[in-house]
Amino acid sequence: MSPLPDDERCSVVSARLDEPLAGSAPLARAWLVLEQPGPYGRQALTESHLPADVGAAVARAAEGTRVTVVLARRPGHHADDHSGSTSRRFWFAHCASGGTRMRSGSLDDAVLLRPDLPGIMRDAARGHLPPWGSKDDEPLLLVCTNSRRDRCCALEGRPLAAELAKGPYGARVLEANHLGGHRFAPTALLLPSGFLYGRLDAAAGAEILAAAQEGRLAALDRMRGRSSGPAPAQAAAIAVRIEAGAVGIDDLDVLHRVGEHSVPVPLGLAPERDEVRLEVRHVDGRAWDVRVRRETVAPDRAESCGKAAVAAVGWRAVDVVAAARWA
Repeated sequence: MSPLPDDERCSVVSARLDEPLAGSAPLARAWLVLEQPGPYGRQALTESHLPADVGAAVARAAEGTRVTVVLARRPGHHADDHSGSTSRRFWFAHCASGGTRMRSGSLDDAVLLRPDLPGIMRDAARGHLPPWGSKDDEPLLLVCTNSRRDRCCALEGRPLAAELAKGPYGARVLEANHLGGHRFAPTALLLPSGFLYGRLDAAAGAEILAAAQEGRLAALDRMRGRSSGPAPAQAAAIAVRIEAGAVGIDDLDVLHRVGEHSVPVPLGLAPERDEVRLEVRHVDGRAWDVRVRRETVAPDRAESCGKAAVAAVGWRAVDVVAAARWA
C-alpha cells in the first residue's frame, strides 16, 4: 500500500473538518506506565522488548478493569535495546476527580507476573493503588509517538516530545506507545490527573506542564477530556471550564440530570438518544445545566491512517446555562 499524501493523513483531515476534541478522551480510571526503551510494534505490550510473558500477563490482568497500560520511553533516538533488564521504572496513577494520586519507582518484572495482578488492577481503578514505589506529586506528560499505530503520531508526536524534553520540565516528558485518537495527533496524556490533549504544539505543551506544577490546567482549547468520565461528561466539563475559566484540576464534578434529580454519571453512559442533560458543579458552589449533543461532523473520514472511512461523530455542548447553587 502506497503512503497517503500529507493532505490525506487522518490528523490533517480531522483538523480540516474541525472535528471536536472535547469528549474524545479514552475511558480509563487509572493508568499504569511502564518504561521500556527500544522500538514498539502495533501491539506494544507484546511487540516490543518487554519480556513476552510480562507483556501478556499485564495485558490479561488489565482487561475489563478500566486500567490502561502504556509503554513509555525517553524522547530521542531509540536504540534496538536487547538488554534483557528484569526491572523498570513505572508510574501508576488513579485519575478520578477528588481521588487523584500517583506512585512511581522501580518495579521488578516478577511483580507483574504475580497471580494477584488482576485484583491489583481492579483495586487501582477504584482508587486503591498498590504500595509500589513511593508517592509522586510531579506532573508527567506522555506524548504518543508510535508510528506502527499511526504515522501521524510519529510525524507530529516525536518532534513535540523532543522539543518539550529540552524545556525546564523535560525530565517529566515521555514518549508513549498509544493514547488513542491518532487523528488528533500530536496527542498527550497528563498524569496523575488523567487529562488528554490533542493537536498540541510545543508552546501549548510547555504551558500545560508549567500550569500542572501549580495544580492548574492550561490549553483548554486543546483538551480532549478527563479519562475518568464518559464522553458526554468530558464535553460538558470542558465547555464549563472555558465558559467559567475553571482551571483547577479538581474544580468540577459532573452529574447526570434525570428529570429533576442529579445522579452520578455512569461510566457506560452512551444513551440511544443523541442528547444528554448534565449538571456541572464547581467546588465553590456554582453550577451549570449543560446540554450535550451527539453530532455528525462529516459523513466519512478515517479514524486512523489506512483505516476504512466512517462517520465523524462527536459530542458538542450546545447550551451552558447557570443553575442554582448546589452549596
